Amino acid sequence: MAGDSFSAAIADYRSWLRFERSMSANTIESYSSDVEKLAGYLRENGVSRPEDATGDDLCRYVGTLAEQEISKRSQARAISSIKSFYDFMQREGRMSTSPCDALDSPKIQQYLPVVLSVEEVESLINAVDLSKKEGHRNKAMMEMLYSCGLRVSELVNLKISDLFFDEGFIRVLGKGSKQRLIPVGEYAVKAVTLYLDQRRTLPVARGCEDILFLNRRGNKLSRQMVFTIINDLAATAHISKKISPHTLRHSFATHLVENGADLRVVQQMLCHDSILTTDIYTHIDTAKWQETILKYHPER
Repeated sequence: MAGDSFSAAIADYRSWLRFERSMSANTIESYSSDVEKLAGYLRENGVSRPEDATGDDLCRYVGTLAEQEISKRSQARAISSIKSFYDFMQREGRMSTSPCDALDSPKIQQYLPVVLSVEEVESLINAVDLSKKEGHRNKAMMEMLYSCGLRVSELVNLKISDLFFDEGFIRVLGKGSKQRLIPVGEYAVKAVTLYLDQRRTLPVARGCEDILFLNRRGNKLSRQMVFTIINDLAATAHISKKISPHTLRHSFATHLVENGADLRVVQQMLCHDSILTTDIYTHIDTAKWQETILKYHPER
């Protein structure tokens, strides 16, 4: 019965994350996995229902994570998942108080993502060999990633019917199936237009007629393929930084902030739920001018 009590609660929690919080499948899986691990620990220690867990029980469980040398970031995510689960339990009236009050997330050092300079972005895009069959496609992808700050999943799922170039924007389906409109620059529009002219002569697999970026067989590109393309271009451009498709998204946001864009606008364009997530780009900007001062100040 203990397993049934936990399993039923977690199943309801998954549905809540999906329908009430509109979270992505990957996020739901991560959160549920964290809670299931907690449930296993509690069962082993004689707690038969999630409602019976105490703050001490949760603190001891979090202590086991630290003993297993799990990274602070993973510990923080596990704690976030547990708090989310018990928040659900309270909202649904299954508990009057939460046992999570005693839980503190481990302090995590501010993570500053890798960012390319404007010159490096230009070098990356210019490294595309337009004489190759996939040349115009690859250039169009690079321009779209940088011009619109897309996630790689948003790029590979982008549809021709999502392009509104006459109006100057594209429609993107992001995390949690949230739609947003993003302005698109003239370089990206030109690159995609040239690619579309070429695409009309290429094979298109059944069901992919509206997918913008296709592989040689006419199917939708995989995220891994985009990752490989970017790394090959970085090698050609002699960029030594370890980069990924997300690096262009980070660069897009950082360059906007550096040039004075309002943080709320950048938040909306990136589809961040919290302004705190977008705030990292102000830290990158600060780190850049701090490095410049330390390099050139006569009394450094």
